[in-house]
Amino acid sequence: MTPSLIRRRLLAAGALAPWLPAWTSANAAADPAAWAATLRAARGQTVYFNAWAGSERVNAYLQWVAGEVATRHGIKLEHVKLGDTAELVKRVRAEKQAGRNQDGSADMGWINGENFLAMKREGLLFGPFAESLPNFALVDVAGKPTTRIDFSEPVEGFEAAWGMAQFTFYGDGKRVPRPPKSLAELLDFAKQNPGRFTYPKPPNFHGTTFLKQVLIETAPDRKPFYAPAPADPGSLLAPLWRTLDALHPLLWRQGKQFPASNTVMRQMLADGELFITLTFNPNEAANEIAAKRLPESVVSWQHAGGTIGNTHFLAIPFNARAKEGAQVVIDFLQSPLAQSRKADIRHWGDPTVLAVDRLPAADKALFTQATAPGTVAQAAPVLPEPHASWVEVIEREWARRHGQ
Repeated sequence: MTPSLIRRRLLAAGALAPWLPAWTSANAAADPAAWAATLRAARGQTVYFNAWAGSERVNAYLQWVAGEVATRHGIKLEHVKLGDTAELVKRVRAEKQAGRNQDGSADMGWINGENFLAMKREGLLFGPFAESLPNFALVDVAGKPTTRIDFSEPVEGFEAAWGMAQFTFYGDGKRVPRPPKSLAELLDFAKQNPGRFTYPKPPNFHGTTFLKQVLIETAPDRKPFYAPAPADPGSLLAPLWRTLDALHPLLWRQGKQFPASNTVMRQMLADGELFITLTFNPNEAANEIAAKRLPESVVSWQHAGGTIGNTHFLAIPFNARAKEGAQVVIDFLQSPLAQSRKADIRHWGDPTVLAVDRLPAADKALFTQATAPGTVAQAAPVLPEPHASWVEVIEREWARRHGQ
């Protein structure tokens, strides 16, 4: 099936907004000889993987990956632990400005959104490489079109899809017997339960995503948000501010203070201080229930009209020392073995980028899991991310209006 035919079918099914940029295939199927040469060059290399380290489960998963690539490919994988991916962008940018065009400090990074946009536009990425990896053939580019479009920016082979995410709410079903399935219902819930909901303070990722959810859900016309943000957003953001003006007095501490992160909010939920929290991992509540940190009465849901969803990716800086090793690690991370372990709530619970239904029976069996308490009962439509340039605009204007 050609990319243009896939896109037409997605548009007909409503899976893509018609104003999203068209993507075209840069796919050069893996050349066996070239890949064999890459494998040989990768052996003995040390790969410095710059990745967010705010989750014990993620860190443990990457330790498992390190053991696997060492055994299989003779690669030493070092997790360079980041608090924010922007740290990687700043460091690679500084290296380029200093003329360090090889032997860079980072070999691969976990990125998406505004960080990818900055690195792509500033020439800070190696590639295109992603669609020539052997396991790219297993990625579900048709059913999961954000594997090729990152916050409305075409990927064009400069990053490789690693996992799926969709904005999700969860709370204790005993306290939230009728979960609010829309922004209007969430506002009604807040009126009936003042102080029992809030969101993390932007520019925290989850806090900014909540703002984008409100923005897209209230916009009379969504099209402008899938193009680069204008210098003056004018009235385009007015529905967002009107909604927040109505919601903030009903939030925890009347919207005058905000938690630092969704991790803090999760603990507030466990303590009964909040009744609803939010996440970008639909399986987060199931993870916490399995770890005995939340009761089995916790339920997850998404707004019926859709919630923001995206793909997170792996990229290689332009000046990486171990480009071959990084490609081999990334290809392993797209393998059914690595993807199924990552999707398993016992290990991480991050949804796969693969087309599981097209895998051979043995690989498909790796993804067979019993439905766990806390998972989303019925997934809502995915709302594509606004163009990455809107992040800075939204965060700046929010800080001006609501930052204390």
